[in-house]
Amino acid sequence: MLLRDFLHLTGSSLIAHRLRSFLTALGIAIGITAVVLLTSIGKGVQQFVVDEFTQFGTNLVAINPGKATTHGISMGVFGTERPLTIEDAQALKHLPYATAVVPFIQGNAEVKAQHRSRRTTIYGTGSQMPEAFKMAVKSGQFLPADDPLAPRAFAVLGSKLKNELFDTQNPLGQRISVGGYRFLIIGIMESKGTILGFDMDDTLYIPASRAMNLFNRDSLHEIDVLYKNNVPPDMIVKGIKHTLKARHGKDDVTITTQQQMLEVLSSILDILTLAVTAIGGISLLVGAIGIVTIMTIAVNERTSEIGLLRALGARQSQILGLFLGEAIILAAIGGLAGLTLGIGIAQLLHISFPALPVHLSWNFVILAEAISISIGLLAGVLPARHAAQLDPVDALRTE
Repeated sequence: MLLRDFLHLTGSSLIAHRLRSFLTALGIAIGITAVVLLTSIGKGVQQFVVDEFTQFGTNLVAINPGKATTHGISMGVFGTERPLTIEDAQALKHLPYATAVVPFIQGNAEVKAQHRSRRTTIYGTGSQMPEAFKMAVKSGQFLPADDPLAPRAFAVLGSKLKNELFDTQNPLGQRISVGGYRFLIIGIMESKGTILGFDMDDTLYIPASRAMNLFNRDSLHEIDVLYKNNVPPDMIVKGIKHTLKARHGKDDVTITTQQQMLEVLSSILDILTLAVTAIGGISLLVGAIGIVTIMTIAVNERTSEIGLLRALGARQSQILGLFLGEAIILAAIGGLAGLTLGIGIAQLLHISFPALPVHLSWNFVILAEAISISIGLLAGVLPARHAAQLDPVDALRTE
């Protein structure tokens, strides 16, 4: 059988049953559209979260009080964990590879200025926070490097908090009341926006030890260490463990590198993307069942045609290829239509809702089209085999 005849027979059959061919391809198209659209949103969310998370850099280490996991029985039965203190943060500054050490405590309090008040997030921190978290001061200065145990009562406003309390006035040099304590405003931060749900602009920054007094705490929530780019994370973790174990008498802190956070985050988001892909895969399965059904019907309808082709000398492999070709063409057309529709809807969503993270992954696009063709191949095998194995004489007798 010549290639021209093969294409003619395959194409004429599909054209002769336009509605049936359209509905079969539509099933595949809907499945591919669902896969492309859902994976675009899933990858977009993953990219968005990773971008948000890494804007502080990737060479940060977070230290929290207590061990995240214990072996066997809880350590609290035999002893108590020591709190993370300002002195611990000061000791970590002596690490050879540390470029910034930031004590950190967070709370919520009412801030009053003149005749206005606002309840907002209070960050107790140190002078190196802008360097560690890639933040910029718009005007004035950040908290100075005072005595960490007895710092001056200075405060730095987030840009949104400044607008809420002072509107267009210059707040530098003015005093505010925070939970009954008085602070002198010395700086205003550049807008940072919202990061993982936290509004970094509706905040107030005060010295860590002042925040501990304000919230009546004897422990820091966290100490963050920024280290040099060319230093392996394991080396800085080892130095932190050695320093704090010497101070606390035991290993009673949890140390998390930025790489570990990203690995956990990526694994969770990969599962999310896989889940939404599986949802789209259900639609593809329905499309595959449609192809099997349609091709089975086509074989039954064209039994006499198959008998004639066999009588004229067509080999079984050619009959098999004929029906497989029809199935593959249907799936490929449906796949291309689904890709076009999925990409179009994804772009339309991105234009209509800029805040919705949509990231088109061409790997998934190519994979989706390959899957659609594979579905056509697999779904058409049984009907095509049945057609190829028909006895020519019996097939010619069929009406």
